Amino acid sequence: MDVAYWILAGLLALFYAYAGGKKIAQSPDQLRPMMGWVDQLPLPLVRTIGTLEVLGAIGLVLPKLTGILPGLAIAAAIGLALIQVGGIALHLSRGEARLIGLNIVLLGLAVVTAWLAAAS
Repeated sequence: MDVAYWILAGLLALFYAYAGGKKIAQSPDQLRPMMGWVDQLPLPLVRTIGTLEVLGAIGLVLPKLTGILPGLAIAAAIGLALIQVGGIALHLSRGEARLIGLNIVLLGLAVVTAWLAAAS
């Protein structure tokens, strides 16, 4: 179980650190080609989502790695799952149902990661 947790948590942490970092650091013009929805949300909200993604990435790894409050890893995984629920809702509201595949995969991985964190 620990190996499975670390594989999934590591992959999710890398993905969210990258995606969240882009949302924090890049301008809307730079984000638009990959994330067409950035014009639909206020920039502070885009930055907040990015910050939550980076914090979630840290929360998947650091508590389990240090042994300090390892239950936070469960909360981080659940939080990342909730971010994907919001992403799915946003895409559906924009009529982009064909784009939710990645969101569904990330949602599933986050739920499984939360389960693995709780089981270990």
